[in-house]
Amino acid sequence: MLTPSITYGQMIELKGPQKTLSPAFTDEPPIALGPFKPTYESLKAYKGVFSLAVNAFSQEIISKERQYKADLGNGYYLNPIFKGDYGDPTLFRDGNDYYITHHSSPVNGQSMLIWHSKDLVNWEPVCYAVKEDLGGPIWAVDFLKYKDLYYMYLPVPARGTNYVITAPSPSGPWSKPIDLKVSGIDPGHIATPEGKRFLHVDNGYVVELADDGLSVLTPKKKVYEGWKYPEQWIAECFCMESPKLTYHNGYYYLTVAEGGTAGPPTSHMVVSARSKNPDGPWENSPFNPIVRNTSRTNQWWSTGHGTLVDSPDGKWWIVFHGYEKDYRNMGRQTLMLPIEWTSDGWYRVPKDVDIAKPIKKPIGTDIKSRLHLSNDFSGDKLDIFWDTYRGEESDRIQLKDNSMIMKAQGTSTINSRPILFKPLNNSYEVDVEVNTGEKSKGGILLHYSTTSSLGMELEKNTIYRLTGGVGRTKVTDVKPGDHVYLKVANDHQDALYFYSFDRKTWKRVDFVNNLNDFGKGTLRIGLYAAGEGEVTFKNFTYKGLPAENQAQVSESGKKVPGTVSETAEKRTYTNPVGASPIHIGDPLVIRNNGKYYL
Repeated sequence: MLTPSITYGQMIELKGPQKTLSPAFTDEPPIALGPFKPTYESLKAYKGVFSLAVNAFSQEIISKERQYKADLGNGYYLNPIFKGDYGDPTLFRDGNDYYITHHSSPVNGQSMLIWHSKDLVNWEPVCYAVKEDLGGPIWAVDFLKYKDLYYMYLPVPARGTNYVITAPSPSGPWSKPIDLKVSGIDPGHIATPEGKRFLHVDNGYVVELADDGLSVLTPKKKVYEGWKYPEQWIAECFCMESPKLTYHNGYYYLTVAEGGTAGPPTSHMVVSARSKNPDGPWENSPFNPIVRNTSRTNQWWSTGHGTLVDSPDGKWWIVFHGYEKDYRNMGRQTLMLPIEWTSDGWYRVPKDVDIAKPIKKPIGTDIKSRLHLSNDFSGDKLDIFWDTYRGEESDRIQLKDNSMIMKAQGTSTINSRPILFKPLNNSYEVDVEVNTGEKSKGGILLHYSTTSSLGMELEKNTIYRLTGGVGRTKVTDVKPGDHVYLKVANDHQDALYFYSFDRKTWKRVDFVNNLNDFGKGTLRIGLYAAGEGEVTFKNFTYKGLPAENQAQVSESGKKVPGTVSETAEKRTYTNPVGASPIHIGDPLVIRNNGKYYL
């Protein structure tokens, strides 16, 4: 039992809460509380003091992996809805269900991972749609349902063409790719109410499709010149791409991207036009650009590549991608904003919506299914999150006795073709038990590219720190019979290296790389095996690390306002006074380092 008399600025330690609440910054006068047992239920019942606070309740992340979670648990979400390298989103609603996919991995083994949701915020993986080698990465696709069939239109610039695949269900089976023999990237499909079908591609071109959508009837024709943004804007290039089409109330709405996808923070943008016909002429929206970052100081950079989707209650949303400031190496992440329709038939983002603050969720239920990245290798095939080079899982990798056995290949990380996956936190650590043969070596990586990998390696009876390319530095010797555990961490863009012989006591290597300085591109986590023979991996563990401002309290004891944090066991939003839909001025409970504070 607790009977505190609270003075302003004081942090009161509580014991025993079963849930946690989002912290909020307050300058309210002192409040005296009567006795109460600080459980979630009693806080909820403590009307007049805690009733509004409970509305700000932030769900604890279910997984011990401390994964990022967009759903705040209070009817609001916080961008991104997909953390990590999930650029070029394309999605649609099918009844009460949503399906989405993104661009393919450069590794280009299985690709086009499909996800399912009931509320546009919480997602579960379904399957990969493409398992064939198409000669190069698949760029931004269009994913849709037409009549009773599901389609994906797939651009492969390396072959200068677009493919199409179909399936009776998002879970497959998906057909073999059919070559449409039409060039261009970022295809966008639209069908008229009468059944005529068209495929738009970049730079304002369109072709007419056959009734079944599996072949092209006409040559490419330019039908749209785009929207000319002001010359003084700092953008990478005009680069009109990502045509996505929506039919609504008698108009065809063409949503495109302009400004370049990976240039300055203020480059990429979403632009809209409409027409009475699927091939134009097009009238540009008076609200252009629909989405654009206007400052280098904002959290989300290069925002563009949007697709419209509606919810069953008639509300609309735009889903797009962007880079997070200071975390560009996470890749382009999937973001979402609400859309409103004007009385004269245009759409726009409401003026009071802030991309970096909590937003009211779409209707729907949390499917409560998560992608778990830790792996004990107990199944008969790799988990869905691993990217493998085409065809190599069956040739190189075997799961047996709760172990992954990888055939060694090449001489170093440069030519060993590691298996990789995308992290789901800005900061994280991964560790694994490694056992090598007489002529093999292997380990764990923070991987930008074949020539830019950092990590820890075991070869025979020696542990090394990998320094990029073929470089490495000896760390320590290993006694025969020792179990070897290797760990790497991305701690706020600093690469840390660890090893252990019992997985309880970890020794950190006396060297730190800054990941922003070391490499370019998207950072992934990897396992690799080189040399001759095999390398065995066991008990792979992923864990998100707390954000820099996890405590939400400065050294002076005052709370830090207006910040986003990924704490050890929850994700919360701290609000500056008067700047959030979360109510301000109520006492709230936070948790830090196993303790609870009021």
